Amino acid sequence: MQNHPFDGINLKDHPSAYRIGRGEYGIFHAEPYKSELLPLWGFKNERIARQAAEAIYNKYKQYRKEEDFVGMDVARKFLRMGYTRARRYAKYPGGKKYNEDGTVKEVTALDEEKQRAAEIFDESRSSIVEDPKYQRLKDEFIGE
Repeated sequence: MQNHPFDGINLKDHPSAYRIGRGEYGIFHAEPYKSELLPLWGFKNERIARQAAEAIYNKYKQYRKEEDFVGMDVARKFLRMGYTRARRYAKYPGGKKYNEDGTVKEVTALDEEKQRAAEIFDESRSSIVEDPKYQRLKDEFIGE
């Protein structure tokens, strides 16, 4: 049984099965890209975030050179996920956003190192979104 539209599909071989989606939609189902990018990803501190963002951006450049839009977009999503996760941990100790009763915890102070980690990911993600080749390939992909 498939739980996601990408499950069991090699998106390198069948890129038309990919859907851009919102946020980080599909990131853990986008093979073989997930297997290539997930080991590079981490956000525990600023040093790890910098290494991860650089490694993921380097994979983005490889996909870009190959004009592999799906790989480029999944790399963008991993950078976005680095930002959102680091930001959550910056705002909420232990990454726990909700109280036991389901209400959102109050943010009292930001963890500055986690905030810097989030910013590192966001800078790399912005470079991708602003890349004219990414934009062109995205437009072509959507027009398929």
